[in-house]
Amino acid sequence: MGQGILLSAADIDFMIHGVFPYQFFGHTVWITTTHICLLIVMLVIIGFSIAANRAMKKSTQVPGTFQNIVEMIVEALDNMVGNSMGKSAAKFANYIGTIFIFILISNISGLFGLRPPTADYGVTFPLGVMTFILIHFNKFKHQKIKGVIAGLCDPWPIWAPINIIGDVAVPISLSLRLFANVLSGTVMMALVYGLLKWIAIIWPAALHVYFDLFSGAIQTYVFCMLTMTYVADAIGEN
Repeated sequence: MGQGILLSAADIDFMIHGVFPYQFFGHTVWITTTHICLLIVMLVIIGFSIAANRAMKKSTQVPGTFQNIVEMIVEALDNMVGNSMGKSAAKFANYIGTIFIFILISNISGLFGLRPPTADYGVTFPLGVMTFILIHFNKFKHQKIKGVIAGLCDPWPIWAPINIIGDVAVPISLSLRLFANVLSGTVMMALVYGLLKWIAIIWPAALHVYFDLFSGAIQTYVFCMLTMTYVADAIGEN
C-alpha cells in the first residue's frame, strides 16, 4: 500500500515549473510559473484600473453596471481603511487598497487554474517588508527618535531586546501567515487531483470555493487589517 501511495505521488503536480532559463551575470536564472502567474495577475489589475479610470472620467449621475462596481469597490475599501485608521485613513487608502486588491486577486487566481503567486514566499515576504518600512517610517516621523527609544524600553529598559525582536518579527509573521495559508490550500488541491485523479470530478469545486475564495478573502483581510493596526499604532495620537 505504501508503495502504491509513493507511485501515485509521482503524478502530483504542485504547479512549480521552470518555464525558461536565462543567464544573469554568469548564473542561470529561471522564469517560473510563479512569475508567469504574477504577470497575469498584474495585467488583470492594470487592465481593470485603466477601464475603471476611463469609466469614472465619463461617469454619469445614473451609473451603469461597471461604474456601480467600481464605486462599490472604492467605497468598501475607503470604509475599511477609514474605520481602522480614522484621521490618517486618507494618507493610506491608496496603499491599503492596492495591496488588498493585489493579494485578493492573487489568492483567488487558483479558481482560474493558476498557481496563486502568494503561495510563493518570494511574493509575500516583500509585502511584509513594505509594511515593515511603512510602520517604522511613520514611527520615526510621528514619535521621533526619543519616542521610538522610549517605546523599546517600555515597560523597563531590560525589555528592549524583546521589543526589538518583536519589531523584527512583524514582516516575517505577516508574510508567513499569508504564504502558509495560501500554500496549504494549493497543496491540498494538488493532492486531491493527483491522488484521486478521475474520482476528482465536480465535487472539488466546493474545496476550491473554500481554499481559494473564502480562505483567500480572509487572509487578504487579515493582512490588511494587521498592516493598518501596526501603522495606526506607529502614528499614535498624532
